[in-house]
Amino acid sequence: MAILAIITGKGLAKDMYETLRKEVKWETDHPDGLVMHAAGFDENGEIHVIDVWESKEKMDAFFGGRLIPVMQKNNMPVPKFEVYPAYNVDVMQAADKYK
Repeated sequence: MAILAIITGKGLAKDMYETLRKEVKWETDHPDGLVMHAAGFDENGEIHVIDVWESKEKMDAFFGGRLIPVMQKNNMPVPKFEVYPAYNVDVMQAADKYK
């Protein structure tokens, strides 16, 4: 079952996110099961992420096998995340321009 993950990273700043993008390489070495990823930063500079995954197991495998080890190596705070069953997933064609 597809899931919606809402991830907030208190203390996880934009430069840290950029380090993760470069080292984890999820944009070029796509994680198995990741359907959609969007990240933004609030006025305090803290990250907020929305991911859609094919399953919680696939998300856990990516977090445990690729993301968290790089975060720990770089002394980054591990984000808080909430997971919900996805009810409806639509990725519109306009999303292509943000790739």
